[in-house]
Amino acid sequence: MILDDFISVMDMRAIELNANYLGVPNLILMENAGKTVADIITSKSKKTDLITFFCGLGGNGGDGLVAARHLASRGYKIKIIIIGDPTLIRSEETQLNYSIINQMKSSLNVEIVKDSSELKEYSSEIIVDALLGYNFKGPLNNLLKACVNKINESNCYKIAIDVPTGIYADTGETFEEYIKADLIISFHKPKLGFKEKPKNFGEIKIVPIGIPPETEIFTGPGDILKNHKTRLPDNHKGMFGKLLVIGGNSMYSGAPTLTTLGAYKIGLDLVYTALPEKIANTVSGFSPSIITLKYPQDHLTEKSLELIEPFIEKVDSVVIGPGIGLNTETKKAVNNLISICEKRKLPTLLDADALKIFSEQKRILNCPTVFTPNTMEFKILTGIDTNLSLKNKAKIVEEEAEKLNAVILLKGNTDVISDGFKTRYNQTGNPGMTVGGTGDVLSGIVSGYLAQKVTPFEAACSGAFINGVAGDIVFNEKGYHILPEDLIIKIPEVIEKSIKGKLKKIIN
Repeated sequence: MILDDFISVMDMRAIELNANYLGVPNLILMENAGKTVADIITSKSKKTDLITFFCGLGGNGGDGLVAARHLASRGYKIKIIIIGDPTLIRSEETQLNYSIINQMKSSLNVEIVKDSSELKEYSSEIIVDALLGYNFKGPLNNLLKACVNKINESNCYKIAIDVPTGIYADTGETFEEYIKADLIISFHKPKLGFKEKPKNFGEIKIVPIGIPPETEIFTGPGDILKNHKTRLPDNHKGMFGKLLVIGGNSMYSGAPTLTTLGAYKIGLDLVYTALPEKIANTVSGFSPSIITLKYPQDHLTEKSLELIEPFIEKVDSVVIGPGIGLNTETKKAVNNLISICEKRKLPTLLDADALKIFSEQKRILNCPTVFTPNTMEFKILTGIDTNLSLKNKAKIVEEEAEKLNAVILLKGNTDVISDGFKTRYNQTGNPGMTVGGTGDVLSGIVSGYLAQKVTPFEAACSGAFINGVAGDIVFNEKGYHILPEDLIIKIPEVIEKSIKGKLKKIIN
């Protein structure tokens, strides 16, 4: 996958969370970051130099504490200024490193400053800014402002860890006071705000800290964190997405039901489900939350669109296909529906029978679209067999996604997801998920994210991960005796554990 060399704050947080999921904890990342800073300082200083660290209470401060420890172990003269009340340290990793520093009083000089009046004049050869880091959103409080001014007034070489205090990492925007660093040691990738190098930025050095490349190649809990919408007290109904599910026929009611419930479980506000009147009561019986749009025909026809089309104007995304059938009249209606969605530029997911119907048109799409084919459906869509190595399969999926101007989520032992330019993989899930209906749940999750304004590529990545992990949790509980409704029950657990950094990798 080719990503922009510059990285946003949220993408950096997601990558770190994915690293944790792969077994690289924050403690290791902090240790690597601190040691790297110490190595660079060693190359720029003499052991007779006094090096002063200004350390905050978060992860950036923890990086500084690690660097100070490494330098002390090499015989350097180190002074550490802890800015704030150490009892308020929330990061477990920073707390651990603070405890270690407290036991090094013979080799380190540690001072705690809780008020700007306690700040002194600091005479050092090098001052290290480890106050805030990339998560800073501003504004600075009075104590931090005073620290910035003290550091800037010092006639010494100034080093900032990751991002200088007072600069917003995503934009490079500077607040009233910010550290005018001579050197910025930034981790993993340059931050987005470095694109337009702000005035008074010094040299920027980008260093690796052991984050595996797989954090950006494979889906993980970081994808969920990026796309999660937080509910606030003043939110109202509709702000978290409205979806229209169009599927089912007189014989099949299960598929659209599973799609609808899958979408609700990621946190949508409203899901309308359009289907034949004959099966509407059956579908409504699964949950009182399901809002059915009942058309009198036994299957979708162009006449059915008279009922459905007004709702297309109300929703944020549409999913077409679960259990819809391949009746000749239905094919005409589906093609009309796709054209309506294109006129509105409405994010659309085409699955199952709708995907097969669209494949007959041999054209590109003019609205944000996700296809979710299995291997057989992919061959119908593109005419290409994907019984290939993963690398070759990915190349084909990327090429076909570009041709269709859409995102393809090719389901398989390892899912392949591509928008024609970026390609990622999902390794969650298990053979028990070959049971019918799990793909309908996936369609609900992905289209639910589309309704929440998540990009089609990100929606497909998040959906594949959630659906697979939900299946893995069920497998751990009951083996291969999996039903698709079991996955639906587990969706909230997967999301909540992901955003809290508590999801553990399940190995089947």
